[in-house]
Formats: sequence, C-alpha cells, structure tokens
Amino acid sequence: MYDRPGVVPASRTDFVLESIKEAILHGKLKPGQALVETDLAATLNVSKTPVREALKTLAGSGLVVMSPYKGATVRTVDAGMAASVYDVRMLLEPEALRRSVELGADLTEARSALEEVPGLARRSLANRRFHRALYAGCGNPLLVGILDGLRDQAALITIAGWGLHPTWDAEAAEHRAILVAAEEGFGDVAADLLRRHIRTFADRVVEELSDVVR
Repeated sequence: MYDRPGVVPASRTDFVLESIKEAILHGKLKPGQALVETDLAATLNVSKTPVREALKTLAGSGLVVMSPYKGATVRTVDAGMAASVYDVRMLLEPEALRRSVELGADLTEARSALEEVPGLARRSLANRRFHRALYAGCGNPLLVGILDGLRDQAALITIAGWGLHPTWDAEAAEHRAILVAAEEGFGDVAADLLRRHIRTFADRVVEELSDVVR
C-alpha cells in the first residue's frame, strides 16, 4: 500500500498515515469503502494503535469519515463538498499567487511539477505540487496553512472529476499559461487565470456530481 520509493517515514504512525492517504488518493481505497483497523494493521504489518491514530488524523483532513455506528470510511465526494472546497480555493488561492509573484517567490517547483510523468496517480500528485508551489511563497504562513488544509480534499475531488470526465490535457495547458504569467511578473494576470482555472473545473465537477445523484 505504501509505494513511495526513497521516502522514509519519520515514525510508524507517519508510515501508516502516508500509506492510507496515498491509497485513498490513488484510488486503491474507494470512496465509501470501510476502513477496518484490523485489516489495515495486517496489511501494513503494524498494530492497531498507529492505524487508529492515522484514521483520526485523516478524518481531520477530510479524507475519512468517522461514524460511531459504521466506523471509519473513505469520504465520498459529492457536489456539496466540491462546491464548498472550491469556493474557498477560489477566494484565497489566486490572491496568494498574486502575492507570491509580487514578492518574487521561487516558482521552480511549479515548473518541475508541469513535467511530471503521466499516469493518474502521478498526475494527481503533480497537480498538488503545482498548486502549492504557486501559493507557498505568498509571505503569509496562516494563508498557506489554510490552503494546505484543503489539499487532500481538493485532490480527492480532482480524482473524482477526472474519473467522470478526464480533462487533464486542457488543465495542463491552463497551468502553463498561469505559470508563464507568474514567471513574467504579471501577478494580477496570473491570479485571474488561476481563478478562471479553478472556477471552470469546479463548475464542471459540481454539475457532473449533481447529475450522478439524479
């Protein structure tokens, strides 16, 4: 389950946390799937304690839902969740990018993420890296922390959206346009392109998730 070569977890709990998170974000653990502590512990060759702690942490980040009756399950992406997460991103992420450009932040990581090897799992991770690289240099640690807190849920929504209707080629072109504007120092332009990029994806995914329910 844990498949990130060369990455050494800081502790057993971190190992379990990253293993379960990657399995969810790579689609190995499906939305709505029960997360049974004994099964996960056996798969990862650990005791139930680090599994229990990892599930609590993942519930806090929005990837897992804890129920006193059903236990832990992988969060199911619905239209309401997608609309809420992307509404916050639309409000905060473009402004964070504008400030990053204004401060002359290093965007090398964003450029590197654009060259990531294809494949759904890698695309998802590269997408996370790209967007974080845009806002990480905004100069406001609280703003970065808020956006970081949305990353896992946003990734879950992105994977769900690509599963319904793959659009990564168009999004990659949008990423390139955003990055070019940012690298050339046009912060307002980059922010506007990013806002439109987020809105376009959000509108499509919310509509498609709404159609699935009907």
